[in-house]
Amino acid sequence: MAIQHFSSDGVQIAFLDSGEGEPILLIHGFASNHVVNWGATGWIDNLKRAGRRVVAMDVRGHGASGKLHEPEAYYLRHLARDAANLIDHLDLGRVDVMGYSMGGRIAAFLTIEHPEKVRSLIIGGMGMALVDGMEGEDEIVAALEAPSLEAAMGGAGRAYRKFAEQTGSDVKALAAVMRVARETLAPEQLALIDVPVLIAVGERDQIAGSPEELGTFIPGSKVHVIPRRDHMLATADRSFIAEAIDFLAARP
Repeated sequence: MAIQHFSSDGVQIAFLDSGEGEPILLIHGFASNHVVNWGATGWIDNLKRAGRRVVAMDVRGHGASGKLHEPEAYYLRHLARDAANLIDHLDLGRVDVMGYSMGGRIAAFLTIEHPEKVRSLIIGGMGMALVDGMEGEDEIVAALEAPSLEAAMGGAGRAYRKFAEQTGSDVKALAAVMRVARETLAPEQLALIDVPVLIAVGERDQIAGSPEELGTFIPGSKVHVIPRRDHMLATADRSFIAEAIDFLAARP
């Protein structure tokens, strides 16, 4: 599956476009990329078997996309604009969109800012943190900016620094992302979402916040709690994949 690139407002964005059928755009989580988040976990193969055309992007600052070290380049409006530009670049019209963790934040922002491009929305690994924010983000920034993994402080910070190094990421770019891409959405913004929505969060996820509470702000949304999974393990959970495929098949 060959990686392609296009220019989104002057930034090179890498993406995979594979399969046939109705398209779905996948947006990965922080410090990850489309291979780790969607390929290695079985999402791409399962979605293609379900008859879907899968478009999976690397968010700017991640994977094979352009790396910028200025935080101003990573506001949510820019990340969502990249996704919207990719939809236009491929002439997809309206698509189903799924994001995990940071990708869920981007996907929700895309749905609000560019509603004409989104047919349905799956928010994975993101509950009330979408509204209230996440804890420990300053610690993660400090760990990513530390001179080495050994110098990184804090459990969460060290974990993200280790993961970033394992995925061959640009830690300075990721620190810039974390400084600004943690923007939250107000309940009145979420109330504007007018497409079918699935919210899926692991039962043991200590990062995402309550999916049920988030669901109260998004009209008609469906909530799926992924049994016995935390934030990291939920991504590859088979029941999560099955729930998402059923949701996509049932949406109008």
